[in-house]
Amino acid sequence: MPLVKKLYLFILNTFLPLFLMTFFISLFVLLMQFLWKYVDELVGKGIEVGVLAELFFYAALTIVPMALPLSMLLASLMTFGNLGERLELLAIKAAGISLRQTMHPLIIAVIFIAIGAFFFQNNVLPKAQVKMYALLFSVRQKSPELDIPEGVFYDQISGYNLLVKEKDRNTGMLYDLMIYDFSEGFDNAMVILADSGKLSFTDDKQYLFFTLYSGESFENLRNQRANVQNIPYRRETFSTKEILIPFDANFNRMDEGVMQNQYIGQNISQLTKSIDSLTTRIDSTSHRIAKELKGSYFSNVTTTAKASPSFHTAVQADEADNAIPATGRINIDSIYANASLQERESMLSRALSRAESIRQEYEYRSISANQQQILVRRHEIERHKKFTLSFACLIFFFIGAPLGAIIRKGGLGTPVVISVLLFICYYIIDNAGYKSALNGRSAVWEGMWLSSAVLLALGIFLTYKAVNDSAVFNKDAYLNFLRKIIGKAETRKVVHKEIIIDEASPEEILQQVEQLDAECTRLREKIGDRRQSFFAYWTRGYDRKAIHHLHDEVEKFVEKAQNCRSALLVTKLMDYPILRNLLLYNPCGQKNIGWIVMWLLPLTLPLYLIGNWEQKQLRHELQVIAHTNGEIKNIARQLIDEREKEIEK
Repeated sequence: MPLVKKLYLFILNTFLPLFLMTFFISLFVLLMQFLWKYVDELVGKGIEVGVLAELFFYAALTIVPMALPLSMLLASLMTFGNLGERLELLAIKAAGISLRQTMHPLIIAVIFIAIGAFFFQNNVLPKAQVKMYALLFSVRQKSPELDIPEGVFYDQISGYNLLVKEKDRNTGMLYDLMIYDFSEGFDNAMVILADSGKLSFTDDKQYLFFTLYSGESFENLRNQRANVQNIPYRRETFSTKEILIPFDANFNRMDEGVMQNQYIGQNISQLTKSIDSLTTRIDSTSHRIAKELKGSYFSNVTTTAKASPSFHTAVQADEADNAIPATGRINIDSIYANASLQERESMLSRALSRAESIRQEYEYRSISANQQQILVRRHEIERHKKFTLSFACLIFFFIGAPLGAIIRKGGLGTPVVISVLLFICYYIIDNAGYKSALNGRSAVWEGMWLSSAVLLALGIFLTYKAVNDSAVFNKDAYLNFLRKIIGKAETRKVVHKEIIIDEASPEEILQQVEQLDAECTRLREKIGDRRQSFFAYWTRGYDRKAIHHLHDEVEKFVEKAQNCRSALLVTKLMDYPILRNLLLYNPCGQKNIGWIVMWLLPLTLPLYLIGNWEQKQLRHELQVIAHTNGEIKNIARQLIDEREKEIEK
C-alpha cells in the first residue's frame, strides 16, 4: 500500500506541472488569436496600457472554456506517453498494478477540475464576459488617435479627408494642407487649401481646432440653385481661418448594466427564469394572434355590404331567398353577383388591399416571433454550456490518457500533433451542433451535446483498448486484415529431406495427385474461364468453401509428397501456388444481401473491379495447379518405370 501511495504521488507530480504548462500555453495561443481578430479595432486609438491589460485579462478568462479541454487532452497524453516511452508504464504493469489503478489519482484530480470548471462557467465567466464585451464595445466606439501621416490622405475623421505634405513634430506646424469636407453631403462639399496651419483639441476633447494661414476655400452652392446643371460655388481667400471639426477623443466606458441583462451575463438560475419568462411571453402572443386571426376573418363583410344601397338591397334579396343560418354568415357570392361593375371593382380592390395588409402584418409578427424563438434558444444554449465544459474535460482525459499509453510517445512532438487534430475535430463538431441548435434544425440539447457524444464513444473505445493492452496502432494487425480482404501472393518453400521416416512411394503420389487433379478440374469447371458480370459477382461470386477445400487438399498432398526420395519431384512441389480464401471472391455470401449491396453505386464499382482482378488471379492459380499435377504425374510414372526396370534386371 505505501508503494501504491508513492506511485499515486509520482503520477500526480508528473501530471499537474504538465497540465499547468499546457494550460497557459494554450491560453496564450488562443489569446493571440483574439488579438489577431480584433487588432484593427485596437491599434491606432491611443488606448492606455492599463485599459488594454484589463481587456486582455477578461479576454483570457473568456477563452478558458476552450483552453481547458485542450490542455487536459495534451497533458494527459504527454503524461502517459512519457511513462510509456521511458518504460515506466511497463514497470508499473510488471509490478501487478493495472492501467486502471494507475489512472485512479488522475481521475480524482480531473473530477475536481471538472467541478471547478462548472463553477467557473456559472459564476466567473458571465461577469468576465460582461466586462470584456462592454470594454470591447467602448474601444470600438472610441475615435482613432489623431496621428496624421505625411503625403497620404487621412480618412479616420468622419466626414473629412486631410492631406498634409509636411509637418514639424517639434513645433506642431503643418504645411501644405488640404481639407476635404463632405460632412454635409458630396453635393455640398468644401475644399480648403492652406500654406500652413496648426492643430489642437478643445478643452473638452470633443472638437479639433484648426488654425489655418494663407489659403483659399471652395464651397458648392447647390442647395441655393438645385435645378441648375452647372453648380455654382463660392471662393474665399483668407490669411487666417479657424475651423472646428467634431472629434471625440475621450474614452467613454459603456454601462455594464446593459450587458448584465443579456444571456452572456447570467448564471443557470437567471437563465432558467429568463427562459420561462420568454416562453410565457411567446405563448401568450401566439394565443392572442391566433384569437385575432380567427375572429377577424369575416369582420368587415357586413360593413362593406352596408356601404351602398345596392349592396343593402342585394343582402335583403339574398336573405329573402336563402335564410341566413344561425351562424350569421352572409352569402358573399350573391352580393358580388348583384353588384354593378364599378362596385365589383371596388370590392375586389378593397379585398386585395386588406389581404395584402393582413399578409404584411402577420409576416412581421412571424419574423418577430422567430426572433423571440432564437432568443430563447440562445438562453438554452448558454445554459447547456455551463455543463458541457466540465464534461469535455472528463472526455478529453479519457481520450488522452489511454492514447498516450498506447502510442508511448512523450515530449511535445507527436502528442501536440494528435491533440491539435482531435481538438480541431471537436471544435468543428461542436460548432456544427451549435449552429444547428441556434437555427432550430435540431433540439438545443442535441446540438450542444453532439460533440461530447461523438468523443465519448472515442474515449470509451481507447480506454477499453488501453486497459486490455490491445494493439490499436499495430501496423501488422491492419496489414493482416487487409490481406484477408485483398490478399498477398505467397511463394511456397519446400525443403528436400535428407532423412525420411515415412517414405511416399510413386504409386501413392500418383494416386493422390490424380485425386487432386480431379478436385481442381471440378472447381475449374464450376468457376469457368470467363470474367463474372457485375450482377453475377455480387449475387453469386465464387464458392469460397470449395476453394478452401482445394487449398486443404493441395497442402495435404505437398506434405505427403515431401517424403519422396526424388529431388526432382520435391523441387516441382514448389510450383504449387498457395491458394487464398479472400473475401473478394464472394463478398456478400448470400444472394439477397448481394442484391442490396450491388446498387450502392459508385462505391461497389471499384470493389467489383478489384474483386474481378483477384478472381482472374485465382483462375490462373488453378491453371498452374492443373499444369503442375500433369508434371507430377509424369515424374511419378517415370519413377515407377525406372523401378520396374531395375527389378527386371
